[in-house]
Amino acid sequence: MDPSASHPKTRKRAAGLRIVILSRKRSLYTTRRLVQAAKARGHRPRVLDTLHCTLTLERGAPGLLYGGEPVGRIDVAIPRIGASITPYGLAVVNQLDMMGVPVLNNSVPIARSRDKLRCLQLLARFGLDIPRTVMTNQKAEVPMALRRIGGLPAILKLIRGTQGIGVMIAHTQAEIEGILDTMTDLGQEILLQEFVRESRGRDLRVLVVGDQAVAAMRRTAKPGEFRSNLHRGGEGKPVKIPAGYAEVALQATRVMGLELAGVDILETKQGPKVMEVNSSPGFEGLEQTTKLDIAGMIIEHATRFAGARATGFSRQRLI
Repeated sequence: MDPSASHPKTRKRAAGLRIVILSRKRSLYTTRRLVQAAKARGHRPRVLDTLHCTLTLERGAPGLLYGGEPVGRIDVAIPRIGASITPYGLAVVNQLDMMGVPVLNNSVPIARSRDKLRCLQLLARFGLDIPRTVMTNQKAEVPMALRRIGGLPAILKLIRGTQGIGVMIAHTQAEIEGILDTMTDLGQEILLQEFVRESRGRDLRVLVVGDQAVAAMRRTAKPGEFRSNLHRGGEGKPVKIPAGYAEVALQATRVMGLELAGVDILETKQGPKVMEVNSSPGFEGLEQTTKLDIAGMIIEHATRFAGARATGFSRQRLI
């Protein structure tokens, strides 16, 4: 018998890790696949509905209850925080961090990525190319904004939109002024962004896991639509990541401080322009188009991440 078999750390590895997946629904494709991949590798996954988590605080003992009971040991957590529950989701992720749980995407990077303005500010600050962007809430500044972004048509985006929701195209100055008025009345801020003609209705979604760009697909909008999101009827086809685009995706992920990200990139004559960095990327389309086991890649990275944290390793980030 191997004398190391009785060692506590060896027994823990043999039994697999306790992996928590924060998700509103176990039936969602990405959540379901992560559970399957974890079980296939001998781990013990548990899905917790983020909104059903109860946070407890007392001196020196932050805790997490689920169904009124302590959740017990968690070796690593993978948050799937939807945009609609961002504030509470970030509180739960923060609590896990305070409990010493390794979390694959922590609350600060998630919050950065959810705010489109903050995301673009950081990307631009660290030298990544982005579409020219202006934020203003003054109608009188619209002509100036249009000059700065290259004229009409222009893309308008809600700062906290997702899956193409809150993304509009305007062909006249009057349209922009009307949208700006409406959104201001609703307490919403919008960004005005250049319309990159050569990339109309098309972009690259690159998935980054750890220090690798592991998969990519080219998304093309359906006829009559300028948004390429698969949720809006876009079509995805697997592609080999073009030279230089993988490095841009990795740089964007590092700047945001994420371990897992979907990076949306426009292909232009001047090179890649980063549109957005998604901290809770779904990968149904990517798995179906590339035939890669992306769920398995994420679980394997989560276990390596947990092991690195256990040894005191902390990845150094730019921010």
